[in-house]
Amino acid sequence: MKKIKIEKRYKAIFYIVLSAFCFAFMNLFVRLSGDLPSMQKCFFRNFVAVFFALGMLIKQKSGFRWKKGNLKFLLLRSAVGTLGVICNFYAIDHIALADASILNKMSPFFVIIFSLIILGEKLTLLQGLAVFTAFLGTLFILKPSFSNIDLIPSAIGLAGGMCAGFAYTMVRILGKRGENGALIVFFFSAFSCIVTLPDLILNFHPMTAVQLLMLIGAGASAAGGQFSITAAYYHAPAREISVYDYSQIIFSTMLGVIFLGELPDIYSFIGYTIIVLMAVLMFLYNNKRWIFAEKNTESASDK
Repeated sequence: MKKIKIEKRYKAIFYIVLSAFCFAFMNLFVRLSGDLPSMQKCFFRNFVAVFFALGMLIKQKSGFRWKKGNLKFLLLRSAVGTLGVICNFYAIDHIALADASILNKMSPFFVIIFSLIILGEKLTLLQGLAVFTAFLGTLFILKPSFSNIDLIPSAIGLAGGMCAGFAYTMVRILGKRGENGALIVFFFSAFSCIVTLPDLILNFHPMTAVQLLMLIGAGASAAGGQFSITAAYYHAPAREISVYDYSQIIFSTMLGVIFLGELPDIYSFIGYTIIVLMAVLMFLYNNKRWIFAEKNTESASDK
């Protein structure tokens, strides 16, 4: 039994690192697609994902009906998630690829905040300190000053991370309510396409074959990332593997250097280090709390 659990954890780690790799390539493809509106990029990113999710639903034969009472959570997840993607794409186009990625990866810390506000989950002192310190880390990336031309796109990138945190909180609620993961991905992707379609029609920028290919690549990478991360959490709980999602920063930094000639400055590296350290701290802390709770449960059952 223990061997099976270890094998599942290794599979989960593989899938979550694969998802980080896919999302890093998604960001690169978005940048390489050139000077196109963020809404247009968002449409094509989700248009490809719609077909991947549709294929999953057809394969599962689970239909397109959501569970009773889940529509409002699906709408909130999709609306705020779409805004988050648009903010993230805007940041990708205006700041270093690694900076945009780490600001988007602030989402787990926002999940803690929104879980406190919306779900009423308790926030321990250590969790509170970790969130606060992570936000201090973002200041090294934002480098707030009136002379910093990257301040506004960096702030928009952080807003994208906040939207993603809210969206993942909605996913968490939907998961607790037993909603199908493929339906959540399909609903979000279809919603994003519908919302961005009017702007695409009114402000469409003609694309070269290379730009279209890059956006298709972004959509395929995004779909790969979505389903890989779903597979990861299927094999192991978030508390055991979520920290490996930060490998995206390594991939994004490498891709930025190789394809874009970008090398983040020392302040950004300090910010990355602080945020990742806080993520590792939260990972270790949550695992320790879970192990302690499990031992208490086992002791109680033995009695």
